[in-house]
Order: sequence, then structure tokens, then C-alpha cells
Amino acid sequence: MNVVSESEQRTTKTPAGSMYGLAAPSQGSAEVSTWRVELPADSSTPVHIIDREQVWMPLSGAFEVEVEGRIEQAKAGQAVIVPAGAVRRLKAVGGPAEALVAMVVGGKAMMPGSDDKIPLPWAE
Repeated sequence: MNVVSESEQRTTKTPAGSMYGLAAPSQGSAEVSTWRVELPADSSTPVHIIDREQVWMPLSGAFEVEVEGRIEQAKAGQAVIVPAGAVRRLKAVGGPAEALVAMVVGGKAMMPGSDDKIPLPWAE
């Protein structure tokens, strides 16, 4: 058993928001990566693709989730299952938003139209 705490070393800050790494191979998890995401009000992720299924579980605030052109809103008490390979964008609406995200180990990001796979440092 490993008890993992958020740390500055496992925090990634981008113009869109902050990712706080929790479970990951570097922390002893063999199969699942998890992290907490904070997006400031009206901030959104870039349009991107992840090659693994992700489950987003809002903890506070609300997210506008666009997947393959379909738009839904999700808030605390809900979960959004985003399929592997889907073009997606998530935006905080009505204020800041926070979520816990889970994904099978090894996921990589890509930008639409590119084959370059980008590691997710908070999930490694």
C-alpha cells in the first residue's frame, strides 16, 4: 500500500490550469493514474486527444465538456467518461472548477492533425 500526497514536484501548471499528480507508476501504481485538475473561471484546456479512456469526476464548480463536437455540462456528483482517441476540450464555466481524473497508465496526448505523442508528466 502507498499513501500518496500532492507535492510541488508532481504539480504541473499550464496556461489552462494545474494538474496535481496522485496515483501513477512513479508512485507505485501499476495500472491506474489519477490526478486532480483545477481550472480557473472561463479557462479551458486546448483542443486535444488522449489515447486512453479518461474518467473526469468534478469535485467543485462545473465543466463544459466538448467531445467530438458534442457539448455537455458536468458538476460535482457526476462523472464524464471520455473515450480514447476522442477530440476533446474541457472548460470551467460559472467560476473555477476542480475534478479528479482517472486513466489507465501510459496515456499520451496528441494535438488534432499530429501524430506526435506527448507524455502527461502528472500521470507517469
